Amino acid sequence: MRMNYNYLKLIVLLLVITGLYAFSNHRSSGKTVSGMEVEFEGDDNLYITQGAVNKLLIQKFGSLENVPKEKLVLNTMEKVLEANKMVKSAQVYLTVNGQLASKIVQRKPIGRIEGDSQFYLDDQGERMPLSTSHSARVPIITGVISGESLADVYEILNYINKDDFLRKNVIGIHIASETKYQIKFRTEQFVVVLGEVEDLNKKFGNFKAFYVKAKKDKALGAYSMVSLEFNNQVVCTKI
Repeated sequence: MRMNYNYLKLIVLLLVITGLYAFSNHRSSGKTVSGMEVEFEGDDNLYITQGAVNKLLIQKFGSLENVPKEKLVLNTMEKVLEANKMVKSAQVYLTVNGQLASKIVQRKPIGRIEGDSQFYLDDQGERMPLSTSHSARVPIITGVISGESLADVYEILNYINKDDFLRKNVIGIHIASETKYQIKFRTEQFVVVLGEVEDLNKKFGNFKAFYVKAKKDKALGAYSMVSLEFNNQVVCTKI
């Protein structure tokens, strides 16, 4: 008899759990969107605004307020946002208070190309359009723009961004040809002729050693060009 009583309690417990789950599922599916919110991760510079993110979703899916949760296809919404050229990745989800939330990771520009066409080069080495919302403070790239030269520029920019001194002082890269690159500094008048993209660690190491000595001697203003093209040498041209 005791076994039957325990068995009955087990059945009742299962029925209660099933009922609660069904009730919870019914309430959840009946929820509607009460509003929209956008969160940007990482960089504070907004190349795409909150309003633009919401507009993308509304243009594709119409007004989303009061839409039942069960009708939302979140994966499709994420793909719509990621199709925007300012967006690196997107996550769309429904919050506990019924807000449709979008978490956006923007693409990050590391250089700005100024040529026949203007665009950014991002941290993945891909072309990124200019933004009407924000202008990035990144080195300006001029000269002979091609797929090969941009690949080299991307390598140079990556090196510069890993070095505190170079990141703070380099304002531009000029592509003299597909194998010759020149670096422009923020406060100095001379041009640094880098040459080909090889042995960057050695070339920039030699340059920084030269820079420290020339600054100590107060001689930086005496040069119009500093060449790093030659093996383990810094060759300077005076004004």
